[in-house]
Amino acid sequence: MKLMKTEEAVGQVLCHDITQIIRGVTKDAVFRKGHVITQEDIPVLLSVGKENIYIWEKDETRYHENEAAEILRDICMGEGMHPSEAKEGKIELIADRDGLFLVDVKRLDAVNSLGEMMIASRLGGLPVKKGDKLAGTRIIPLVIEKEKMERAKAMAGDTPLLQVLPMQKKRVGLVTTGNEVYTGRIQDTFTPVIQEKMEEYGCEITEHVILDDKPKKITAAITQMLENGADMVLCTGGMSVDPDDMTPLAIKNTADLVSYGAPVLPGAMFLLAYTGDGRPVMGLPGCVMYAKRTIFDLVLPRILADVKVDGELLAGMGQGGLCLGCRECRFPNCGFASAARCR
Repeated sequence: MKLMKTEEAVGQVLCHDITQIIRGVTKDAVFRKGHVITQEDIPVLLSVGKENIYIWEKDETRYHENEAAEILRDICMGEGMHPSEAKEGKIELIADRDGLFLVDVKRLDAVNSLGEMMIASRLGGLPVKKGDKLAGTRIIPLVIEKEKMERAKAMAGDTPLLQVLPMQKKRVGLVTTGNEVYTGRIQDTFTPVIQEKMEEYGCEITEHVILDDKPKKITAAITQMLENGADMVLCTGGMSVDPDDMTPLAIKNTADLVSYGAPVLPGAMFLLAYTGDGRPVMGLPGCVMYAKRTIFDLVLPRILADVKVDGELLAGMGQGGLCLGCRECRFPNCGFASAARCR
């Protein structure tokens, strides 16, 4: 770059966008990078405070801000998204489809730690909709050394930092347990909640049974649903540590336990197991029936995107895992949603 007086810059090429800000009216570039300055442009440039201006001098050792933003874009952009055009040195990434947004946080932090560049993303581990803004990239100065951008590429590695995975429309088996429901002494109010949550993601409950608290019968029902082709099985009721709550035992008899319990409220008594062929079997605590959002809402998007949930992920949900029960629920734009974040 070369700095020169604006009145003397006629015929020179701008090396960065010139932004005009009028409160409540506009914030946009009046001239773009690459614009050849004319005599008529001089009053406009002076009106936005540009008494001196940077023009482009070709330097083979540095990238312009737009070129550097394109490199950061390529570092980030995985499947299921597209970029905006570079504007004022910034490129944004936009979701092409509904899906699960994932962020490789360790590599993202490594790139951001280099300085003079930034990648800002929304929380990973949560569902996004087509058209949602996912991330923005830019460098801080107007130009940056090519060597530094090469270091950024090396830090990022060969795979993108971000991706949007499609969530599958699963076939769901539902086992409702509890003597009080089985005998008809109380109405089953849990199933409609599960039905609503499944419909939110386009999933279908293909089988549903109501059983008493006999673990062999529950185990048999889970096994039968899996044999009939269910992609996952959900069990409601009987998830506490009371002696007569047998659902956890029944699930453990059908699948390999990942965790019984999670540092999340509502949802502490959540149980997750996987069959040998990778199909999840979940025990849902009673809070899923009456609380607006729970552990189930944090885990379900990963399950539907075929991203395996492990004990380490569940154990890391403690920070953010306390739902504050806001009068107006803003999930996933809230602290509770941060418990599902990528790490």
